Amino acid sequence: MIDLRELLTIAVQSDASDLHVVPAHHPMGVINTELRPMEQFPIVEPEDTQRMVIEMVGEKRFQRLLQKRDLDFSTQLGELGRFRVNAHFQKECIGIAFRVVKSKVPPMESLLLPPVVQQLANLPRGLVLVTGPTGSGKSTTLASLINSMNNRLDRHIITVEDPVEYLMTSNVSLIEQREVGSDVPTFASGLRHALRQAPDVILVGEMRDLETTSASLTAAETGHLVFSTLHTQSASQTVERVVDIYPGEQQKYILSMLANTLRAVVTQTLFKRVDQPGMVPALEIMLCTSAVRNCIREHRLHEIPNIIKTNRAVGMTSMDESIKGLYLNGYITLESAMERAMDPQSLRKALKA
Repeated sequence: MIDLRELLTIAVQSDASDLHVVPAHHPMGVINTELRPMEQFPIVEPEDTQRMVIEMVGEKRFQRLLQKRDLDFSTQLGELGRFRVNAHFQKECIGIAFRVVKSKVPPMESLLLPPVVQQLANLPRGLVLVTGPTGSGKSTTLASLINSMNNRLDRHIITVEDPVEYLMTSNVSLIEQREVGSDVPTFASGLRHALRQAPDVILVGEMRDLETTSASLTAAETGHLVFSTLHTQSASQTVERVVDIYPGEQQKYILSMLANTLRAVVTQTLFKRVDQPGMVPALEIMLCTSAVRNCIREHRLHEIPNIIKTNRAVGMTSMDESIKGLYLNGYITLESAMERAMDPQSLRKALKA
């Protein structure tokens, strides 16, 4: 029998970012992007994962897992800290994916985010989207932005998350954190009611459906500063994804609304560092200048990448330019740079120039 506390203790001590507990395998930790079996523990049995889930959420929420076949939640284990958890079915057995959440929100400087990203915390209103694949550090970037406000600005900040990851303590700002499934039934419901609670800033964990997206855009349009995430790989793809959520007859109106409300899109991906242990982000940054707004309004999204490349002076950067900088500064290997580049051939030529 595998003890949950012991397993999570070893994962935290090993500096794992993720832990996968799947029947018929040893528990697997992810350390600096590398998947490693934890062979000091026995092969996981179906009874182990079922017992672990019940231990974390209780019988009532376990029944919800049996019904829906997937369950997202967070759990706190004393001094070990917090974990974001997904329990799911695979091969008719329960598997569990843990994400280790650091106990303290890291300061923006430690994340190696450029000053232009840090300045997004000073915006008075509008929509800011942080995008990228799962595990790319979106939640950490947003938490760091919120914490930057909390330490400097008197703002009423409401977050709607699934689940709540970083627990924040109000400082100069007043922060309320609401978790989907326990505090609110859905993102859309939590966001809709948040608008009645006089917030200055709203963080929406993910714009995952039409109702949530519509409420987020409306909040930004009515004078709130809204932060959210999408699983997209570039700024132009992000705009396209938001527009595609809407029925065809509404899309022209949504392009106009986005042109008026969107302030920035930050797309990020994480690389394993070679100069020291840890991770470092590469970022594509699009700021909504008048040229970008015109492209969005007129649905000329294919022009956005070129605008980003030619506006470095105002803080924009392409993903490949960011990757190039990481390589030239000795943070990542050439092989890693080529694997993640949007245009590997052009990047290789630029590095030889």
